[in-house]
Amino acid sequence: MSTATDIGLQAAPGKKMPAPFYAWAVVALLWGVALLNYMDRQMLSTMRPSMQTDISELQSAANFGYLMGIFLWVYGLMSPISGIVADRFNRKTLIVCSLFVWSGVTFAMGYATTFDQLYWLRALMGISEALYLPAGLSLIADYHTGKTRSLAIGIHMTGLYTGQAIGGFGATIAENISWHAAFQWFGMIGIGYALVLLLFLKEKKSTNHTAGATGPKPAASLKGLRLLLTNTSFWIILFYFAISSLPGWGVKNWLPTLFAENLSIDMSKAGPLSTITIAVSSFLGVVFGGILSDRWVQKQYRGRVYTSAIGLGLTIPALLLIGFGHSIWGVVAAGFCFGFGYGMFDANNMPILCQFVAPHNRAKAYGLLNMTGVFAGAFITDWLGRSTDAGELGKSFSIFSVVVLLALILQLGFLRPRTNDFQESSNPLK
Repeated sequence: MSTATDIGLQAAPGKKMPAPFYAWAVVALLWGVALLNYMDRQMLSTMRPSMQTDISELQSAANFGYLMGIFLWVYGLMSPISGIVADRFNRKTLIVCSLFVWSGVTFAMGYATTFDQLYWLRALMGISEALYLPAGLSLIADYHTGKTRSLAIGIHMTGLYTGQAIGGFGATIAENISWHAAFQWFGMIGIGYALVLLLFLKEKKSTNHTAGATGPKPAASLKGLRLLLTNTSFWIILFYFAISSLPGWGVKNWLPTLFAENLSIDMSKAGPLSTITIAVSSFLGVVFGGILSDRWVQKQYRGRVYTSAIGLGLTIPALLLIGFGHSIWGVVAAGFCFGFGYGMFDANNMPILCQFVAPHNRAKAYGLLNMTGVFAGAFITDWLGRSTDAGELGKSFSIFSVVVLLALILQLGFLRPRTNDFQESSNPLK
């Protein structure tokens, strides 16, 4: 695989910006995209009280679950396609176009007047947002070697958590101005940032992603997909990622509602409290997990797996306390523990994938992971909507602890990497 020393950013005619600096500049640029990615999708989860005044269908939690779920189903279906596209075409172009389109959709949601309009706009957002993550993560993985890969991807993931936290203020913004204006303003910000990426983001020069090239031929892409689907370790990663996504998406979409119900507080307070708790703890978790993983893997190839497993283990007691807690300090502490552990897990998914999958297949591999994780999220979002209507949301959250335990057993029992950076042209190290 190419290293970060292969490319520099043109700082002035005849001069190049140091390659290591630009490798981190890519993380910084994509951090902003990650923030907008989660902020635009998360805003809706806290704005239901304001929106249901204008759109009566949203008074039903089940209907609100359908609105959240359509995004996830479409996003999931598009994820493997987006991974294949990202492995074949210029990732910079893909990222810029994706951001521009979903920001335009966010802007248009500010003008929606019916449930059907919101429903189809959320579906369109699912298509455009799905194009980003496989391309963005594979680009970062190409720029960063094994010694900085988990930290770089972890820092990028903090953008997702920050966006999630800002999205938690959707209800507060809607109360002070309007939900229409909230969507419109954030949509315009995203469109403007797409222009910034167009100017400063650079594709990583490699055999598969040269600027302006279209990557390998379709036959080569199909061969790569076949190799991926016959990789036993990839299937193990796929299964435990999907299982762990159930509580992950449940927390993203329904934790504000659970906080409001269990603590008997308004959504305008529960939204920021829940999303900031998860965002701050996840931020710390991905940084800690990234540093620990990058150091541990230098001594033992299972270091990334062990770091990820420790993170998953922390979420088990946290989910029990989140589900049954009624004290503000207890629930917030449980949310912090969940976010920290899930952050450690999140920071290492792509780096672990890189230990089993060659560079030219990593975007499509992550696309398939994203698909299974999001489908799990769509299922759990609908189910938790019905649980909310039945008054059993807390009980449903506590059941997730058993689900995570299953994922942990699968991960530790079967995932055994033999190299830090898998290449099909070379034998894995023993």
